[in-house]
Amino acid sequence: MRADVVVVGGGITGAGIAHAFADAGVKVALLESNLVAHGSTAASTALLMQETDEDFRGLEKRYGRSRAERLWELGRMGVRDVIATLRQLRIDCDLTERDAVYFTKGERGDDLFEEYQRRCAAGLAATWLDEAALFADTGIAGQGAIRTHGSAQLDPYRACMGLLHAATRKGAGIFERSAVERIDTSRDGVVIHTRGGRLSAQRAIVATGYATPVFAPLAGRFRMMHTYVLATRPLRAHERRAVGLGELLLWDTRRPYHYARWTKDRRLLLGGSDRPLLPPSRRQRAFASSRRRLREYYETLLPALQGIDIEYAWEGLFARTPDGLPYIGTHRRYPRHLFALGYGGNGMTFGFVAARLLLDAFLNGGNQDDLRLFRFGRFRN
Repeated sequence: MRADVVVVGGGITGAGIAHAFADAGVKVALLESNLVAHGSTAASTALLMQETDEDFRGLEKRYGRSRAERLWELGRMGVRDVIATLRQLRIDCDLTERDAVYFTKGERGDDLFEEYQRRCAAGLAATWLDEAALFADTGIAGQGAIRTHGSAQLDPYRACMGLLHAATRKGAGIFERSAVERIDTSRDGVVIHTRGGRLSAQRAIVATGYATPVFAPLAGRFRMMHTYVLATRPLRAHERRAVGLGELLLWDTRRPYHYARWTKDRRLLLGGSDRPLLPPSRRQRAFASSRRRLREYYETLLPALQGIDIEYAWEGLFARTPDGLPYIGTHRRYPRHLFALGYGGNGMTFGFVAARLLLDAFLNGGNQDDLRLFRFGRFRN
């Protein structure tokens, strides 16, 4: 089979890329080694955040004010693009816009207020919550928080499936259980080998989240992490009032951070307790201890959760980069490839940013200033 572009990876990032390219008239084929919309996508708590994993202050120190501002602008654009695309396609995925609250419970109040001031000085819209306002909005007794507008939440599985269906309506081919065994490159393009056949294309776009065995030399670019999630039973109205958390996306200043949100069926999703990748023999014990620590953290944070049953618990796997930002674009070791990898906690946001940047790169050569922000070699400078 021949296509213009082959997308490798059938999660939310691959789905967004496949739809963007197919919608632009590019002939697309998508390969997924297992089932689409599974893996990290199905495990996601789907906090659609415009804020980067690293504070604005950290990005400003690392890259300078103008680049930090552009990264945050791209984050806002990514969120707006996700929202607009899902609404335009009428994908039923519980999409709801939410404010985000970034809080500190310990001694980092002054540091967080400085972060707030830096954001304001850069023209980033935010509101400071003092101790009283933080408690009123969230039920948390903390030192303060930054509240921002423009984030959202959704059902990641249904969003991913909706994007893939929309891509197929534009002519994309979706192939599950089609693991890539080898990619051959030439001056004319790529030939991708699977057990079931071969695909020829001008470009391969790798959207697997992290380096798979086919791209093992890139593994050192990432730190693989486990994250853990609890889901309570549906809470009654008086229980929600006792908890005190409003309809917000919640995350804290601890590293690794914790995160929480309400679901449409009145459950609380509680995430965090991230740890580096473990060998299979240690994962069951780690899952049990992380689940216990996660519950203890949230019961201390929101005491009314004590006695509330946890009905579901799961873990996800994700890749972290040194600055919390993805790799988007080319790599000198892999000609005729484009990459969209390593998102940390912002997979949906920067997955859509990647879709637009890579589409522009494929059609027009791309915005080199924006692509440089996410290039593989950025840490050498």
